[in-house]
Amino acid sequence: MDNFIIKEINESEKIPFDLLLLADPSMEAIKDYISRGECYGGYIEDVIVGVYVLIKTRPFTLELVNVAIKEGFQGKGLGKRIVMDAIHRAKEKKAKTLEVGTGNSGMLQLALYQKCGFRMKSIDKDFFIKHYEDKIVENGIECVDMVRLSLDL
Repeated sequence: MDNFIIKEINESEKIPFDLLLLADPSMEAIKDYISRGECYGGYIEDVIVGVYVLIKTRPFTLELVNVAIKEGFQGKGLGKRIVMDAIHRAKEKKAKTLEVGTGNSGMLQLALYQKCGFRMKSIDKDFFIKHYEDKIVENGIECVDMVRLSLDL
């Protein structure tokens, strides 16, 4: 999809909560990190079909959160383009490390991040049990633990 462009969503633009909710079912969590980070949208002909957020977590460290692609556009390489864009922007911001976390049951997400160069770093046990009211199930597996991955820039 050559007509796919990624740009920052500024404060005057509408935040695509419908897309953000695809990757994180907690509106409370989304509002928290949107207020602390920079939101980027992936567009095809002025229609937003992808999104991600970058948050500064520590000196020289950014976290990539909420990578989401609209249903119907998934499986076309747009997720990889979004992750690679986030890596590029993190480097531009002089970050030394880019981190990302995903659920233990997110097989496609785990594969995507590793294909983009991320390495597994740690597991935040029971993260989704402690922080989410409703049970999350992906690929027939309950999402219980947060798998943390990291990329040295």
